[in-house]
Amino acid sequence: MLNRKLNNVDPEISRLMEEETRRQTYGLELIASENFVSEAVMEAVGSVMTNKYAEGYPYFRSKDAPLERDFSRNGRYYGGCEIVDKAEKLAMERAVALFGADHANVQPHSGSQANMAVYYSVVQPGDTVLGMDLAHGGHLTHGSPVNFSGLFYNIVPYGVDEKTETLDYDAVREIAKKANPKLIIVGASAYPRIIDFKAFQEIARETGAKIMVDMAHIAGLVAAGLHPNPVPYADFVTTTTHKTLRGPRGGMILCTKEWSKEIDMKVFPGIQGGPLMHVIAGKAVAFKEALEDDFKEYQSQVVKNAKALAEALMEKGYRLVSGGTDNHLMLVDVLASLDMSGKKAQNLLGKAEITVNKNTIPFDKKSPFVTSGIRLGTPALTSRGMKEEQMGDVARFIDEVLRSEGDEGILNRVKGDVRILCDAYPLYQYKLEN
Repeated sequence: MLNRKLNNVDPEISRLMEEETRRQTYGLELIASENFVSEAVMEAVGSVMTNKYAEGYPYFRSKDAPLERDFSRNGRYYGGCEIVDKAEKLAMERAVALFGADHANVQPHSGSQANMAVYYSVVQPGDTVLGMDLAHGGHLTHGSPVNFSGLFYNIVPYGVDEKTETLDYDAVREIAKKANPKLIIVGASAYPRIIDFKAFQEIARETGAKIMVDMAHIAGLVAAGLHPNPVPYADFVTTTTHKTLRGPRGGMILCTKEWSKEIDMKVFPGIQGGPLMHVIAGKAVAFKEALEDDFKEYQSQVVKNAKALAEALMEKGYRLVSGGTDNHLMLVDVLASLDMSGKKAQNLLGKAEITVNKNTIPFDKKSPFVTSGIRLGTPALTSRGMKEEQMGDVARFIDEVLRSEGDEGILNRVKGDVRILCDAYPLYQYKLEN
């Protein structure tokens, strides 16, 4: 039993936590936006820091020098914050060191709230914003009509070229010139290629727009120097902390000194109350881990594994969007490859304990609930210690399942192979009862 105290208080939740631990331990996690934190990060998030209310900031901004942070004067609205102040300051300092930014706000509860704070800092309801089309790899908060971004702002989308399935910066420039946006959103949740931030900066300058880069998916690669850093080119950089960055679930905003006060005000009291100090402590731990040399080696392996998995799948006849990957993820066009929907592929793979997500591909004719593709990523498998050789095994498992036509014998055999592979690369040092 993993949770002895919890089991005494709430056996139902304790049982569910143990079941989830078992699922993660004995399954192959290929969702590109998921990863496994270190046990140190988990300790921080499950700590006494969760007991402390700390509205405000561990620093004060005077009216005379609004752009300067004064850590000698407290900006909290509650007493007893002396210790959590130090934790948040550490998180900020490490984030700034990691990405070379002027200012870091580590309080956003999620990437979506980080993005919301930037919107509220720069544009008014009804203003024009340029964002990557969700169907082409963007994110809900980049202008989806069902999201606050699409509800409050005039969103003009841009996408990828139909032939290359990559960003055409000249085409984006023409769209921007016609739209005259106040804000350009850069970044994606399903784009397998390097993004040219300098090109976007030039477009923003030509049109008089501010630029926000959402690097949620690639933040770990950026920290390791394996993807260009958007900080020198953007007014704002937002990210989650739980994807390639391998931290706790949460968000963060990096910005220029000019926008630091406005961003702070829009996070608190603009859209949030008390920060989650246990999560901020976990962020600080993750940033410290990301500053170490072995984190760079880890991220390098993430990219190597992604390329190996992509090549192995293409050798087996699968069509990948844009023909491969430069980062940690890939989009597999299962409709063109096997005349199969992404939904069916996701469900079949799930039966063999291989977790993926159905995903639209550029110019997809199927709905987001069905899709023509699946999205695969290698951060979580790499966190377990797997390398290129194991990616060949994973590609074989995927291929056997998708071509099985639901044959229970094949699915059970692959499920057994998955268990053997997972046993060879244990997730945590927990002892699970059989």
